Amino acid sequence: MMVPATAVAGAIVFGMSNGAIAASFAVSGQTFKVGASRLEGTGFKQYGGFVKEKDGTAHPVAVSEITNAKLYDLCQSVKVPDMPIVLTINAGGDGKPATAEGLLIDMDSLGGDAEFTNIKIGRDATDLNAGATPKSFGQSADKVVIKNLEQVARSTSAGVFTLNGLNLKINVGAAAKECF
Repeated sequence: MMVPATAVAGAIVFGMSNGAIAASFAVSGQTFKVGASRLEGTGFKQYGGFVKEKDGTAHPVAVSEITNAKLYDLCQSVKVPDMPIVLTINAGGDGKPATAEGLLIDMDSLGGDAEFTNIKIGRDATDLNAGATPKSFGQSADKVVIKNLEQVARSTSAGVFTLNGLNLKINVGAAAKECF
């Protein structure tokens, strides 16, 4: 009985690392910001969904899946509630982008200048991800490029996330500024 359970667990981990299966975890209820001068991705899928906090509070989100992504001049920030403190993470500068495989983002908003290659709009979301709500709206594209990316998200996960030139910093007082 141990071999089949191990095989199933291995298949789940493999699926998560390749972005085929979304990792399921309770979100904090707090949003964070992600900015980048440029995102280049392949295997783009987007559809609606919900994320839940531990207490069951649900938040509607736009779910974006990107098979492979490069993020140039990445900035991530999260503000500590009711305090003049912001944690920032910077990476992907000097022409060495941050990279992600199996990227999954649950977001509240997304802005920038986007270009899609071979986009298909109005797809049934379950054709993009079996866990999506049946008959709900979805879209997909072979490639996506977003310049001046500004995103407010509730969660991000990836099979592999490489942060070249990583710089994590706690900013306090007047220096407590978010990415945008």
